[in-house]
Amino acid sequence: MPGTGGSGITVLDRATALANTANWIDPNVKDPYSINWNVGVQHSFGKNYTAEVNYVGTRGNHLNYQDILTWQNSVTPTNFLPTYMQAPSQATLNALPLALNTDVLGLPIVGSRDSLVSTYSNAGFGCFGAQQGSQFGPPCFPFITTFVPAGWSTYNALQSSLTRRFTNGLTFQAAYTWSHTIDNSTADFHSTDLTPRRSQDFFNADQEKANSALDRAQRFTFAVVYTPPFFKSGNWLTKNVVGNWQFSPVYTYETGQWVTVQAQRDANLNIDSAGDRAIFNAAGVPGTGSDVTALTATAGPNAGKVVAYVANDPTAQYIRTGLGALANTGRNTLQTPPTNNFDLAVYKDVAFTERMKLRFGAQFANIFNHPQFIPGSNPGFGLGVNDVTSFSSVGASYKSFVTPGKDTFNLPSSVFASNARTIAIMAKFTF
Repeated sequence: MPGTGGSGITVLDRATALANTANWIDPNVKDPYSINWNVGVQHSFGKNYTAEVNYVGTRGNHLNYQDILTWQNSVTPTNFLPTYMQAPSQATLNALPLALNTDVLGLPIVGSRDSLVSTYSNAGFGCFGAQQGSQFGPPCFPFITTFVPAGWSTYNALQSSLTRRFTNGLTFQAAYTWSHTIDNSTADFHSTDLTPRRSQDFFNADQEKANSALDRAQRFTFAVVYTPPFFKSGNWLTKNVVGNWQFSPVYTYETGQWVTVQAQRDANLNIDSAGDRAIFNAAGVPGTGSDVTALTATAGPNAGKVVAYVANDPTAQYIRTGLGALANTGRNTLQTPPTNNFDLAVYKDVAFTERMKLRFGAQFANIFNHPQFIPGSNPGFGLGVNDVTSFSSVGASYKSFVTPGKDTFNLPSSVFASNARTIAIMAKFTF
């Protein structure tokens, strides 16, 4: 039955709520859609060769991404604690105007800028944290997570290929793709820790524009199928024991995955650490990272409070952002190693009759056992493994890989598997 909550909110029973909403459709719903375009040219030359060049494009609009409506950044470009490469004098620290404070909810803020959006009170539903008194009594933090149809992606690619038609037992295809994928969001849910699912600022999606985590600018493959033409004629034993072999080598090169260097702490003080990024030091050694140490004032109105940070290693390129500091890096500025891989499949056919045939063989992924420390397992390998699996990477080790100051920051060999050689044995009987 309908009732009244502790804050004057009417609480409906399930049947009444369903009756009031079952036939209602929001007129402002924006459905995602894509626009595709392509143009290509194909040319045959010689006796057995075909060349093809295509331009392909895709634009995705109104794509959903995860957002939080109730919290804003306490940190802004004009309201933040500075991060120094070298520690300043104590007099300089004492004179800084801003410090790390707490608001009425006990949450950290910079200066006096609240993290809670003023539209929402601390007595709404959708709360988290300790609750006292009535059902929605204080302290209760409004926490409304939604999926906003403001995401977009753009893909452009130049695809080229050269094919030799099967003749004299040999066919091959060489393919090269140059492409670029840009988006402002990639994952709807927590499918990866390498690129956050939520934006750094819930009210500024424009600053999320960057290379997509799915972007692979360069991809080259060379695939061959060779069936030796020898022993095609003769007696059954010669054809089926000595002949009827097939060899299929595949070479794949693909540029690495883009990942986001992250603070892994709520640096901008919006009650969420998923999207918080790092500080870029243009004079730093490429690919290196450092944590920071908090600096406090000893005199003045901010005495005893954190007023700034200093990098533990001033020569690092990426500096971990402290609570209340301002990040200046974008999404996906760090790249994992490329795929550089050789595969091989070997098959042997034994024909009993025209309709009955036994095929057995072996498939060698990464046949030369070349270490490739990349996200996922065998992405892009030429034996049918889906290279999109490289995007899904969740766990503490992946977080440390993108966190400056961690021992495994930007050290692929310490985090990712080497994708060692794998062998699959198969057999198939056709009748």
